[in-house]
Amino acid sequence: MNARLDRVWQAINAERLHKILLELLDIYSPSGKEEDILLYLEELLSRAGCKVERQEVEDQRYNLRVTMGQGEPLLYLVGHVDTVPARDLEGFGAQVDNGIIRGLGSADMKGGCASMVEAWLALIDALESAELPAVGLLLVVGEEENGDGSMTFLQTCRVPWVVIGEPTGLAACFAHYGYLEAGFVTKGQTIHSSLPELGHNAVESMLRVLLHVGKDSLFDRKSSEIVYSIREMSSSQGGFVVPDRCETWIDLHLPPDIDPADVQESLRRIVSGADRYIPGLDLKIAFNFVSRGYNLGTDNELARLLEEVYPRINLPLRLDAFRSHSDGNLFFAAGIKPLILGPGILETAHMPDEQVSFGEVLAAARIYAALCLGMEDVETKS
Repeated sequence: MNARLDRVWQAINAERLHKILLELLDIYSPSGKEEDILLYLEELLSRAGCKVERQEVEDQRYNLRVTMGQGEPLLYLVGHVDTVPARDLEGFGAQVDNGIIRGLGSADMKGGCASMVEAWLALIDALESAELPAVGLLLVVGEEENGDGSMTFLQTCRVPWVVIGEPTGLAACFAHYGYLEAGFVTKGQTIHSSLPELGHNAVESMLRVLLHVGKDSLFDRKSSEIVYSIREMSSSQGGFVVPDRCETWIDLHLPPDIDPADVQESLRRIVSGADRYIPGLDLKIAFNFVSRGYNLGTDNELARLLEEVYPRINLPLRLDAFRSHSDGNLFFAAGIKPLILGPGILETAHMPDEQVSFGEVLAAARIYAALCLGMEDVETKS
């Protein structure tokens, strides 16, 4: 691999990569409105000589899939092009400051997408057709909502490995947290807000329920491995009245060895006794999204490849478990092994000051190219 990899690394063009990333950031692409960024990427890849396939997800929404080499791909580089909605439509685009690139999606995950595209272009630039590895590039929609882009791909395609460029600070995550979304609804009785004693305030009930749940050792941030986060709360709005309905959504990120079904049962048990402390409680709980985590371990071909590659780019190889939700859970459930590895960190993802180091974006392009070439060598030896 070394001679070919050196040629590919020399073909990685930092100036081109920088330009691609800035242009991606300047295209607004929230979930459901990804067409503009896909048209840009389709034109970029087609101009480089790639045959780009559109995978229809729904009307006016599609993934982009590209392959190279002979035979079925051994690995896909997977990036999602959608972002969360912008807080400020006047300031979502790219800003550059001393090697740090800011903008909506810079970490999650347009930095990773740009690195993957640049790795792909460098492979094409540096290698003859017969030398190209059997790999794929998949750019999907909808990850920030329900993963419908990846689910569409999985309806027809299977592959041994995928590398997903979520922000890990270039740590290699062969383990992944599970995810559970819990919905609580409390109901009350509306009345004019000057006479609260004659009604039943659903918001007060909800607050007491959440305090009750939060006291359980299962969600103690000092001792429990479960990540418990109250994401949003809303109530009925009828003017100057006591609200008769309150809804709360809770995110639960679960370490790979924890079964979401066990956490669901625990939550039902905890809230089942809440009416002893909350008079008139009318509570319903539902679990709208459940995804189990996984741990692939590090006794595998990609881990061994990374052990060779990281010293060559003067980086320590860090191993971690990806703490957020991603399409990796969907790929694993479908029998595919996902490695989560990309530039940027979760701490800034979805934040007003979202950012990524261009040095990490450039290093990621080198890592992705090395994995594409190395997977073919592993298959040849086996």
